[in-house]
Amino acid sequence: MLSKKRIVYLVGPEFEDLEFWVPLMFLQAEGAQVTIVSYQKATFRGKHCLEAAAEALPSEISVDDFDGLVVPGGWAPDKLRRYSEITGLVRAFYEQGKIVASICHGGWVLASAGILQGHKATGSTGIRDDLRNAGATWVDAPALRDGNLVWGRVVADIPAFCRELRTALADS
Repeated sequence: MLSKKRIVYLVGPEFEDLEFWVPLMFLQAEGAQVTIVSYQKATFRGKHCLEAAAEALPSEISVDDFDGLVVPGGWAPDKLRRYSEITGLVRAFYEQGKIVASICHGGWVLASAGILQGHKATGSTGIRDDLRNAGATWVDAPALRDGNLVWGRVVADIPAFCRELRTALADS
């Protein structure tokens, strides 16, 4: 279903292992080509000790070559949002109308990219106020789509997030 889709997948220290690996493997099983990107080429350890290696830096890719971007949760989003090349990449995807997806704490990166004003959003209740303060309307739902933004709430909602992400990418 997603065989011609190319996806940027962000990674950083202490990513949430399931929110990283399950959607990534889902996208690959659907035929998408996934490129793992971070602020440095390194191998990062997840909260539960699984590892993932960044294959590219934001400066080494072109938004024009990709269809969407995914921000998994965990503590990685708090680190990722500190790098202007990461928030700039997220903003560029959003401004080009490409799919920008986030689950759980991943919304921190979207908030720091300045792209939430007037949008519906979900994620961990731990960042509900951050999303509201960034201009989003909080919705307590397992997953949702608002324009080119796709949201998932928490680990338990990964199946709903993956379905919403697949539909959004197939429509794009």
